Amino acid sequence: MRIPAHSVCTAIRDDIVTGVHERGGRLTEEVLARRYGVSRVPVREALRTLEAEGFVVTRRHAGACVAEPTEQEAADLLEMRLLLEPLGASRAAQRRTEAHLKVLRGLVRLGQERARQGNSDDLRSLSGWFHETLAQASGSPALTSTLTQLRHKIAWMYASEGPPDPVEYWAEHGAIVDAVARGDGDRARAVTALHTERATAGHRLRFAGGVDRGARPDRVRNPQHPVNMPSLRH
Repeated sequence: MRIPAHSVCTAIRDDIVTGVHERGGRLTEEVLARRYGVSRVPVREALRTLEAEGFVVTRRHAGACVAEPTEQEAADLLEMRLLLEPLGASRAAQRRTEAHLKVLRGLVRLGQERARQGNSDDLRSLSGWFHETLAQASGSPALTSTLTQLRHKIAWMYASEGPPDPVEYWAEHGAIVDAVARGDGDRARAVTALHTERATAGHRLRFAGGVDRGARPDRVRNPQHPVNMPSLRH
């Protein structure tokens, strides 16, 4: 069975973000195909997509390598998110569906519950799902795609210390949903801008001068070692 290139792309991107494939490291089709249990064709397609996204660069005499972003490039991502997240929320206030609202409200309820319990691991995932759903509610595939790429890249380049007050953090999520539900685009934009600015303050650059300052060694695996990809085998 031919594994879709987008599934291979997701797996390679995830491994880049978590540090399995180090910045500047070579990405050879043969090694990647063996690692992910696929042929070289979807790997080649995935590398082209990841190059367009900025995770991979092609170097003369070396081929595909993991990109090595500069500090300025990393800073630009946070600035872009500060501009685009509020825009997405404003659009969502005008274009959301009842299905979007149901999911957003459910995530807020879960987030508030987990915040009171102090479960930080769950909160990180729930926050990601919340902002992904909010972006989808904007009704703009281009904006949704851009925001998704921004979140991936920011997770790659920055370590997040998490909100100092998770309960307040999820109260802000609730305020965003209230504005979106009322169709108040200006309010949704303003609340999201403040929320995004506060969240950005908790980010710490993972690298400086080529040195990874926030690496998660427990998450790094040997990139030569085969991995199981159950999600790719269905």
